[in-house]
Amino acid sequence: MVIQICIGSSCHLKGSERVVSLFQEALAANGLDEEIMLCGCFCAGECSNDGVTVIVDDVIYNVTPEGFSAFFEQHVLKRGK
Repeated sequence: MVIQICIGSSCHLKGSERVVSLFQEALAANGLDEEIMLCGCFCAGECSNDGVTVIVDDVIYNVTPEGFSAFFEQHVLKRGK
């Protein structure tokens, strides 16, 4: 699984730095940091949407720091099982 997090200016203002940290912590806590590739990307063209643009295996989502836990459970943990 490849997870890309937008670090462009719009997503940066929406909290991309925090979302990156949350991903790093959650992947390590679940023993997935060696199995899942986490990387940054620049503008995915989703700037007008709420949240930080996160691309999981070519599927685009918008994630807020507040909604991160539910997103991680639904789209990373359940998908990996």
